[in-house]
Formats: sequence, structure tokens, C-alpha cells
Amino acid sequence: MSIALDMAAQFPADTFANLDRVDKMWQNLRNGQISSREMVVSSSEYLKTTDFEIAIAGGTLGIILAAALQRRGLKVVVIERGELKGRVQEWNISRSELAVLVELELLSEQELAIAIVTEYNPARISFPNTPDIWVRDVLNIGVDPVYLLATLKAKFLADGGKVLEFTTCDRVTVHPNGISISAGAVALTSKLFIDAMGHFSPLAAQARAGVQPEGICLVVGSCATGFAHNETGDIFASITPSQHQCQYFWEAFPAHDGRTTYLFTYMDAHPDRFSLAFLFDEYLRLLPTYQQVELARLNFQRCLFGCFPSYRDSPLQTPWDRVLLIGDSSGSQSPVSFGGFGAMMRHLTRLTDGIEMAIAADAFGAKDLQLLQPYQPNIAVTWMFQRAMSVGIKQQVNPDLINNLLAAVFQSMQSLGDDVLRPFLQDVVQFPALSRTLFQTSITSPQATIPIVPHVGIVTLIDWLINYLNLGAYSGLYPLTKLLAPLLDRLDPVQRYYYQQRLQAYRYGAGRDLDRHHFKQ
Repeated sequence: MSIALDMAAQFPADTFANLDRVDKMWQNLRNGQISSREMVVSSSEYLKTTDFEIAIAGGTLGIILAAALQRRGLKVVVIERGELKGRVQEWNISRSELAVLVELELLSEQELAIAIVTEYNPARISFPNTPDIWVRDVLNIGVDPVYLLATLKAKFLADGGKVLEFTTCDRVTVHPNGISISAGAVALTSKLFIDAMGHFSPLAAQARAGVQPEGICLVVGSCATGFAHNETGDIFASITPSQHQCQYFWEAFPAHDGRTTYLFTYMDAHPDRFSLAFLFDEYLRLLPTYQQVELARLNFQRCLFGCFPSYRDSPLQTPWDRVLLIGDSSGSQSPVSFGGFGAMMRHLTRLTDGIEMAIAADAFGAKDLQLLQPYQPNIAVTWMFQRAMSVGIKQQVNPDLINNLLAAVFQSMQSLGDDVLRPFLQDVVQFPALSRTLFQTSITSPQATIPIVPHVGIVTLIDWLINYLNLGAYSGLYPLTKLLAPLLDRLDPVQRYYYQQRLQAYRYGAGRDLDRHHFKQ
């Protein structure tokens, strides 16, 4: 009998239903059963009028962008298949990343303070047989999604936005002058359609033509009380060698109603990979060792399950006119991260400015909108990191290989200082920091770095080298974003849109997401 089933009485009533639901999605990915139904179609017929300027499908993260766009005076509708509300589980992020909500006048300082329900310091990076590394102000803020989304929804509606809840987006038809949307019994039109429906968006699946993801991050966890008092967190921790053809990693965060712990791992979607139910049993087996607590002492508030696919072809660029994919639908975060909220915060100003300018310039062609999801070498270089932390289903490796490599890399980053370590922990990769880390690690720990070449393979290494050189080139071009920004006001709306998006591509592609300068509007 599994550990989870033996403990069933300790879990919330919906635990196994949620586990089965996510496990079925994971099974479908492993078996290549990825729906790519035709959700987007084209029509040569012109629309007589449009009801909205922007329609956004997917309210969880979509309402954040919708509120920002509506605040700019655009007419926006949000389509959500269920009730538009936040989940109980906190979103962890850094305080600096939240500043954008105040900058864009979506929240007041007082409202932001209410949204923050947990704050702790420091956080740990830990590997066996090496000293722990402690950092401050990284993923140390717990945001209440229930309050945050309710507040943004109320402001969005007060500004004139419209929300269609319990409404499923069934068909999107691209016309020469707009979009018509069939959503259950509702029909509406807009100038632009934005897909914010997440990793398993049917529209994204159609755009990817049912291609199987190259990478998967499986996550299980819980929020529970009964732990010893602990005001610190774990960002990245390992307590075991690789096993079951993967390496286990842990996270832990103080929460307002307990302590949240996660077990996650990176792998491919091979049919022989284990189930999420198996990983949940592994989580329960190892949790007492990880947190030094007996399972019988824990009172589980909720259990958490996730399957996050990632694709090399990311961010996903739209193949259609008047359709834009954002957030998890586009894969705008790295394959190492499963924090879509953080990526949305970092890209919120860029997307808000860019979409507003696209509307003003009437720039709705596929090539126009692809500029809003450009190639980003800072994301592309992380594919080798994901591959380095994975083990092939039939690959034979030293069980300590991954731990040894990561311990050496993080020790090097710590020695180089916070300006190297902190951006990486926030899913932001920068050329100078990456170069210094690689150089120092190769010098101080060749025994840990040399085995990585046969582990990832020469093809992956060459692909990484190309993206690494591009990261360097973008970093060199990044100063243009500051020098040329004042000149944008002299251009007409179409030229301005194109130039700004190219400059923003250099900025974000260089990993300068969190720099506190923006383009003048």
C-alpha cells in the first residue's frame, strides 16, 4: 500500500481528486496524447464593428495584464472558464519584483502591504557534504493570490473592464480587421486576442502542432502545520543522490497558515517515467528526513501537485495575425523555473507598453506581434542547465554527479557576490555573471564540471554555446536601450512600436528584466 493512501485520512478531501487530475495530464504528455484541435481559424470576411479592443482568455494571470491595459484607457474583456479568483496557496516572489504593481498604479502601497501575508529571511541553498549558502530577499515574500486577484478584478471592473466567468473559449476566428470569439453561448469581437490560458492552453497546443515538450518539471508538495518553528526558507535544496533516473530537489517557505514544502524534479516526457502519485509517495517518504519531523505530527492544510511542460521553442511566437500568447502559454520563463507569476511581474511593463503601442500603430500582423515575444538568449541558455539537472531514462550516471556540479556552481556564485547569485535565483541570467561563474567553477572544480560534457551531449553543448554568444551580443547591445529611448518620441507610431520592441528585446534578452528604467511613453 502506498504511503499516501495509508495517510489518506490526514489529507484534505479533494487531495486525491486533484492528484488524479494532474496525473492524467502527465500521463497524456508521456503517451504523446496532446490535443491540437483547431481552435483558431481564419476568415476573409470583414467585421462590421468590434466590441472590445482586447480580449484575454485566462483570468488567473490574465487579470493582471488586463487591469494594466484597462488602466491605460483600453477596452478589455477577460474570459475565464471558472470563477476568477486566486487560489489559497501563496505565490512566492521578491519584493523588488512586486514594485511594478505600484508603478503601474494597479495597487497602492497600502494595498500591496495587505497582499503580502508572509515575509521571511534568509533563504538557503543546500547540497550534501558542502556548506549551506544563505541569501536574503529572494523569493522571501508570500503574496495572497485571493486578495491580489480580487483587488485587481474590482479595479478592472471599476475602470470599465468586463469579466465573463464560467465561460469557455471555444473558437477564435481571425478576420482581416478583428477577431470573433465563440465562448459557449457568448459571441464577441475584439481587435486583439491574448491567450493567457497557461501551459495546457488548447490554442498553444495548436500553435505547437501537438509537439511533445522537451522538458518537464514535476512538483508535489503541501502546506501543513506541526513543524518546528522556522523563519527561514529553502530556495534550492538536495538531500539525496539521483535515483529513479532523476534528481530530487526541495523548496520550503514559511506560510501564513503553516509551512509549505515542495519536492520537484526535471525530466523528459518518456513513456516509462514514473507517475505523479509515485512522486507524492517519495515526497512523504523523504519529508521527515528533509524537515526533521514525523508525518504523524503534521496537520495538512492542502496538498499541491503540478506538471509544467517546457519547450525549446520558447517564448512561443504567434503564427496568426491578431493573436498573442503570454505567460505560461508562451513559455516566457526559463525551463528551470515554474514561477509564472514572477515572469509575469518582470514582463508586465514591457507587455503593457508594447500592447498599447501595437493598438495605436494598428500593428496586428503575426510578424508585428512576434516582436512582443522575441527570442531571448538569457532563457535559451538555461536549457543546458535543465538538461544538466536531468537524467535520461536509460542513462547511466554517477548518482552524485548533479549534486556535485550544482554545489560547485553555487559555491562559485556565492564567492563572486550577490550581484552574481541573486539574479540567477530570480530566474534572470546575465552574461557577465554567467561568464564569471563558469570560469571560476571550471578552475576551482574541474572534477565537477568536466563530466557534464558527456552528460548533456555535444549537440546540447553546441546549442548552448550559440545562445551563450548571443547572450553576450545582446548584453553589448543593451546600452542602446538607454541611449536611444529618448529618440522614440520623434518617430511615428509604427516606427516607434518596432524600434521599442527591438530595444526591449535586447534589454530582456540580456537578462536586465529587473533594471528600474523604462521607456518614456
